[in-house]
Amino acid sequence: MPRTARTVSAGIAVALTFGITACGGSGGGDVAADAKQTITVWAMGAEGEKLTDVAEKYTEANPNITVKVTPIGWDVAHQKLVSAAAAGTLPDVAQMGGSYLGEFAELGVLEPVDTKTFDKKDFFPAGWQQGEVDGQAYGVPWYVDTRVLYYRTDLAEKAGVGKAPATWPEMRDLATAYQQKAGTKWGLSIQPSGLDTVQSFYSFLYSAGGEIVDDKGEVVIDSPQAVKALKEYGAYFDKGLSNKSVQPGYDVVKDFGNGRVPMFFGGPWHVTLLNEGQPQIAGKWAVANVPADAASVSMAGGSSLVISKDSEHKAAATRFITYLTDTKGQADWYERTKDLPANTAAWTSGDLAGDANLQVFKKQMDTAKASPSLAEWTEITDKVDQAIAKVTQGKASPEDALRTAQSQIEGLVK
Repeated sequence: MPRTARTVSAGIAVALTFGITACGGSGGGDVAADAKQTITVWAMGAEGEKLTDVAEKYTEANPNITVKVTPIGWDVAHQKLVSAAAAGTLPDVAQMGGSYLGEFAELGVLEPVDTKTFDKKDFFPAGWQQGEVDGQAYGVPWYVDTRVLYYRTDLAEKAGVGKAPATWPEMRDLATAYQQKAGTKWGLSIQPSGLDTVQSFYSFLYSAGGEIVDDKGEVVIDSPQAVKALKEYGAYFDKGLSNKSVQPGYDVVKDFGNGRVPMFFGGPWHVTLLNEGQPQIAGKWAVANVPADAASVSMAGGSSLVISKDSEHKAAATRFITYLTDTKGQADWYERTKDLPANTAAWTSGDLAGDANLQVFKKQMDTAKASPSLAEWTEITDKVDQAIAKVTQGKASPEDALRTAQSQIEGLVK
C-alpha cells in the first residue's frame, strides 16, 4: 500500500528522535551460517518460554550455534522493540505480530525475507500477508490463528436445531431459539465496546465483503458492505440476544460451560480451555466455520519471525527460522504450544490431520483475511471500536457511526 505522506506513529516518532533514518543500517559482514556464534532471539509471552526448550535442542544438533532466547511480556514488547530499534540493539531474530510489522518496516530496521529460502506457497496466504509491507515480505509466518464459531450442540438440539448455522440468518435464528426454547440467558457472545472490539466485529465485516482500509490504501469503513455488517452486529444487542454490558476480563468459557452463553467466536486456544476447564460439557459442543453473508471470512492472526537489518548473523538466523517454520518444526511447535502451524504441509499428518475441530480452523484459515500492515493500525482500529460501541449502546446508527469513523481514519492515513 502507498505509505507516503502518512502520519508517523508514536513509536516511530520516538525512534526517529534517536536518529533512525528510513533507510536503516547495515551490520557489515555477515558471519557464515556454520561458524561458531551466538544468535539472539526475542519471543513474546508463552512462546518465549517454550522457545527456550526448542533452542536448546537446536544447539544440540548444531553445536556451533548458540541460540539465546529472551522471553518478553506482551505488555512491554512494543516499547522494548522501539527502544532497541532506536539504540541499534535489536536481536538477530524477533517475533512480531502483524500490528507491529508496518511500524518497524517503515523504520527500515528489518531485513527483507529471502524468498529463495522461504516460499510463500508453503504458507497460508493470510499468514504470509501479515509479514508483507508494500508488497515486500519482512516476516516469515511462524504460527497463525483465526476465529471460528463455538456452539453448544446439546442446547441446540433442545432448541430444535440439529446443525451448525452456516449463514447470518441461521445464526440469528439459532441465537433466538437458544433463548426462547433452550432457556439460555444470551444467544451469542460478542464484544459490545472497549479495546479491540473490532476483533469481534471482523467476522461480520469480512464476511460481508467489507474492509477498513482496502488494498489500494483507501479508507472504506463506511462502505455499504461495512454498514450492512454493523447493522447485523448491532441487531444482536437491539434484540437482547447479546449482552451490551460486558466487564473487562470477562471469561466466556465459564458461561459457555454453564449454558448462559451458547455461542461465541473463539480461537484455537479455546479448545484446550474447554477440554480442561469445562469437562462437564465434553461431547456437548462443537466448532463451525464463521456463518456467511457474501462469504465465510474470519480474521487472521498469529506471529511472524523477522531478522534485524543490523544483524551480523543473518545466515544463521535464516537457518534457525527455517528450522522453526518447516514442516517438522511446525508440527513440533504445535505439540509444544498448540499454536496453529502457518506452514500448510504440517496439517497433513498427526493430530492436526485427524482432529475434526482443528480442521475447521484450517478451512477457515484458507479464506481468513489479514489486517493491513500499517504503522497507524492501532489508532485506526480504535476509531472503529468507538463506532461499534456507539451502535451497540444505541447512541448512533451504523451509517452515522461509520461515517464519523471514515472521516477520522482518513485523517490518520493521509
